[in-house]
Amino acid sequence: MTFTSAGPSQADASVNTNQAFIENLLREQKLDITDALAVFEFVLSALPDRAKIYPTENYYYFTFHHGGLVYGGNLRLDASDRDQGFVHFAYSPEHVFWREPEIPTYRKLGAADGVRVEKVSPLTYDVAFRGRTVRFEINDLSGVKPPANAVAPGEIYIGPVFDESGIQFYLMFNPAEKVFLYVLNEQAPVPEVFDATKISPRITIGRRTSYAFYADDRLPRKILIGVYEGNTILNNIYDGPFDQLPDNTLEGDVLKNAILSILPDYADKIDRFGSMADGSERYAISPYLYYETEDDFSIILDCLKDPKRQQEAYYGCFETTALVSADNATQPAEPAPSQGAQQRR
Repeated sequence: MTFTSAGPSQADASVNTNQAFIENLLREQKLDITDALAVFEFVLSALPDRAKIYPTENYYYFTFHHGGLVYGGNLRLDASDRDQGFVHFAYSPEHVFWREPEIPTYRKLGAADGVRVEKVSPLTYDVAFRGRTVRFEINDLSGVKPPANAVAPGEIYIGPVFDESGIQFYLMFNPAEKVFLYVLNEQAPVPEVFDATKISPRITIGRRTSYAFYADDRLPRKILIGVYEGNTILNNIYDGPFDQLPDNTLEGDVLKNAILSILPDYADKIDRFGSMADGSERYAISPYLYYETEDDFSIILDCLKDPKRQQEAYYGCFETTALVSADNATQPAEPAPSQGAQQRR
């Protein structure tokens, strides 16, 4: 499947050049990179007066050049505390394969730091610091629902996921099999080109994102089954949708209850977002395989050939954490909480 459009007008077209890249690298920045407030001021001053946050965990991502390095970071209006006047801010040099990743510089900023976060409307916030104000519009996905024929009997729709890669999903939970699934939202534009695989006609892989999907045998939908491992090591925008849960549209304790059906011992440990009370960890929903080659998907295909699985636990074949553990002759591992919210990307 190929997503096509009429294309941008000449005025809207954007081309990134090596000239601009090099000149940005060579530009002298009078910036103390170790001072989080100075970097926050630098980033905020470079943003437009109005900014749109697309990802559903409310991260506004950015990159900038300093001292010969490319830095990546995010400004986050977390659904759990933005109404209390807080914004989360993190940045670090971009990771490369040959060295250990650096611990990001992170600050939770609020009035005590001179940062003002003001709610203008349910999904609009002004962030002000040292005379500069930026209005952030949060993506409103409240009306996004999966088509009825793309929901399996008994499945629960947790909410819409807008990944920083630009791909959108429906986050589903199957209570009978205790399995989360990311189902591709094909009602929205899908800015990707999918290539067929040699291992199975039902598996396709995105040429840009490297996201792998399986065409459900039972329903007209595509299930995310793989994220390229190299992207997770680099922690880039193609590292999978585990860090873009549908925070703005969660109804009550629907996510928490789904998690507790898998890990009941967490009842007094997590909030409605699946986070620990101190915000240091969040339950990671990543039921897909971190793959290196398409042959790695044989573990899913072998599972689907099992007649018992087909009858009793079909969707369990897409919970690859348990499959990999079983294949290694160990007990299925409990899905673990992820790293702190400020470091999820």
